[in-house]
Amino acid sequence: MSKKEANEKKTRKKGKKALKILGIIAAVIAVLSCVGIIATAVSNNANIKLAESFAKVENEDSITPSYQDGHWTFITDRELKVLQLTDVHIGGGWMSAEKDAMSINAVASMVTAEKPDLVIVTGDISFPVPFQAGTLNNKNGAKIFAALMESLGVYWVPLYGNHDTEAYSLYSREKLSEFYGSDDLKYCLFEAGSEDVDGYGNSAILVKNSEDVITQSLFLFDSHSYTDGDWFGIFWKYDNIHKNQIEWYKNLVLEFNKQNSEAIEKGYTTEEEKNEALKKFGTVPSLAFYHIPSEEFKTAWKEYCENGRKDTENVKWIYGTAGESGRVICTGTHPDNLFETMQELGSTKGIFCGHDHLNNFSLEYKGIRLTYGYSIDYLAYSGISKTGTQRGCTVITLSPDGSFSNEGSNYYQEKYQALNGYTKESVTMQNLDADANPDDSVFKLK
Repeated sequence: MSKKEANEKKTRKKGKKALKILGIIAAVIAVLSCVGIIATAVSNNANIKLAESFAKVENEDSITPSYQDGHWTFITDRELKVLQLTDVHIGGGWMSAEKDAMSINAVASMVTAEKPDLVIVTGDISFPVPFQAGTLNNKNGAKIFAALMESLGVYWVPLYGNHDTEAYSLYSREKLSEFYGSDDLKYCLFEAGSEDVDGYGNSAILVKNSEDVITQSLFLFDSHSYTDGDWFGIFWKYDNIHKNQIEWYKNLVLEFNKQNSEAIEKGYTTEEEKNEALKKFGTVPSLAFYHIPSEEFKTAWKEYCENGRKDTENVKWIYGTAGESGRVICTGTHPDNLFETMQELGSTKGIFCGHDHLNNFSLEYKGIRLTYGYSIDYLAYSGISKTGTQRGCTVITLSPDGSFSNEGSNYYQEKYQALNGYTKESVTMQNLDADANPDDSVFKLK
């Protein structure tokens, strides 16, 4: 045998050995994938059963909304309680099963205690990141959360965050919207929204009094996900509310103003009553909800901090702080004119967002209140399941006169009792302000 033939034979042996190794690796991956799929199915079934085990919230004064003229509408002359939840982060996989159960119990405890008329979830119900959840199936988290809310029997509406539909997730926003909009979900008020407006879930929920006057409009926006080619969000390039969404919002405000003028003319007898009602409701009072905060959140917090954490002409501190490392406020990458449009119309007096799990401040900026919702997350941030200062809900009270108030409420208070034999996890109540420094370069972030 020649030297050339010997080398060729040796190469063939190496090739066969390499193929054998690759085959073994492929087989191991296939087995692990099957095990993961089975484990995920088992853990999901267990958490759906847990979600379905909670009793319906007892609320003798509950209001059933009706669908009127294209909008879900609550009719009442009393105060209406809205509970904002955000960043629930249910992984829906075998790796996240234990932490998903913690999220389920926390939500059930707070909703049961607060007895809200409506729950608004400002994004990131699902967290289908495979190395933390063990699955790419983003519908799993949605199904678990929906099972919980339907069991509690409280009206609720989900908005989308950046994690609900990752680039690698199995279900798109369109497909997930079919699930949330299904008639099978009795208490879910989700609407996909107009095809002419970017995103899914753009809608308005109305509160009317017995005179058919809109006393509060709750505008729900899809703040989208990542942008500028940052498909996986590793460069923190987040999207904004789009131009046609702002036009949609503006047109609805003007439409609601017209409806209120007509209702006031019909519903009130004396000129004095009409004039008083027009002062309150001629421009419809409204609040806005979406996931990724607007640029003004960063601008307002910066101004407040640069003034020694004291109120300024533009900024009034209500409560809370920015606890993200280095006081990070992750807004959309590009500027938009939503805030300016809100100022121009004079309708919206409050914006409620999520996204930054350790930020929970509420500031009034140029006449509009900017509020971070308290988050739920046990999964997305490393070690966050062991800390508790940031975890909770935001209680929003809508008054019959068109005004509102809001309060951040921590989960580890005594009023939020653990249910069904569950014991609350032990956590460290950390100082969220520990890393805050007015000289940080965070404000240079995109």
